[in-house]
Amino acid sequence: MDLATIIGLVGVCAVLFVQLLLGGSLGIFVNPGAMLGTIGGTVMALFINFSLSQVKNAINVAKQSFNDPSRDPAGTIRSLVKYAEKARKEGMLALEEATEGEPDQFLRKGLRLAVDGTDPTVLTRILEVDIDQVDGRHKQGQDFFQAMGSFAPAFGMIGTLIGLVQMLSGLDDPSTIGTGMAIALLTTFYGAVVANSFALPMAGKLKMRSGEEISAKWMMIEGIQAIQAGDSPRIVEEKLKSYLTPAAREALEREREA
Repeated sequence: MDLATIIGLVGVCAVLFVQLLLGGSLGIFVNPGAMLGTIGGTVMALFINFSLSQVKNAINVAKQSFNDPSRDPAGTIRSLVKYAEKARKEGMLALEEATEGEPDQFLRKGLRLAVDGTDPTVLTRILEVDIDQVDGRHKQGQDFFQAMGSFAPAFGMIGTLIGLVQMLSGLDDPSTIGTGMAIALLTTFYGAVVANSFALPMAGKLKMRSGEEISAKWMMIEGIQAIQAGDSPRIVEEKLKSYLTPAAREALEREREA
């Protein structure tokens, strides 16, 4: 599990709960009708905006926010260097057996294409299509939560307008104005909470995860191309270290020196 996402969701709920509790009774912030109008309207608008398959895909992509991908760029570089050493000593065909236990499907596919003697341009294009497909799915998930972050405040405002109309229609009884105004504003409150506590942060997390995954795949392509070109393991490592942060680069160099 990704602790950052869990901590963030639990933390924002706790902050809001304490803030509401310190401000008075929690009961005044609970209104089933306002919840139905804001949350229900947002969900239905999402179904209008996206197809059923896109909604399912967005939910599947969103699960990545709760899973720790445990990506280790330095570990990927070590694996590529190991494959480069084997290819240099025993030839490219030796990688066919060596990649049997490779857990990353993208890297395994690229190395097998290289073993088969695929033209480097064709190999790169095949892997680029895979990256485009991954990017498309991730972008769809980001768009889904971005849309949720837009629809929720809009439906909150619609609920507020409905509440104001209902309140103004009963001005003959001034005692109901305060209660009516409070209920009307609750829908705006619900919309703002859904958008800023869940939808927009989820879209941001998915964007970050997508960037990390695509960067890792491009690094793999760079390594596969270097191995296919017959570069030495040291050159392969030097080419790929540019994808690491300075701290990770230094750690990898210390590990190699040790």
